Amino acid sequence: MIEFTLNGKTVRTDVTADTPLLWVIRDEFNLKGTKFGCGIAMCGACTVHVDGGAVRSCSFPVSLAADKSITTIEGLNNTHPLQAAWIEEQVPQCGYCQSGQIMQAATLLADNPNPSDEDIVNHMSGNLCRCMAYVRIKKAVKRAAQDSQNAVQTYTPETADKEA
Repeated sequence: MIEFTLNGKTVRTDVTADTPLLWVIRDEFNLKGTKFGCGIAMCGACTVHVDGGAVRSCSFPVSLAADKSITTIEGLNNTHPLQAAWIEEQVPQCGYCQSGQIMQAATLLADNPNPSDEDIVNHMSGNLCRCMAYVRIKKAVKRAAQDSQNAVQTYTPETADKEA
């Protein structure tokens, strides 16, 4: 039995250890937002977060997910600034790559809240878009970064401790 956290909930599966995480997410837990693109970790459609880092779930054995935190596009819960920016910049065409693109971009913004165009291109280079929406993807990442910087911070005891 392999146990891990999926979008904030502890889950267990008894599939074979070498089963790709992608198929566990889609078939065992019925989360269809993570897509199968190539099966060889070259297109990025299957990108998810494992302990905050972007991984290609089509080639990531579920055994490596044991005791880790996995986040899929559903785990962003339609509240991530990238999801709003994606719509505002009209990125989706066919939409097939977008969950992987958003998950990859989210790791960039987590590490670099003000990325340059070059930072975006380099970080996103492993995610393919067959509709060629790369210019709009870059604009959406820049918009999400700007929107995040402009967001009003809500007072919480945790933020007060950091400000003190």
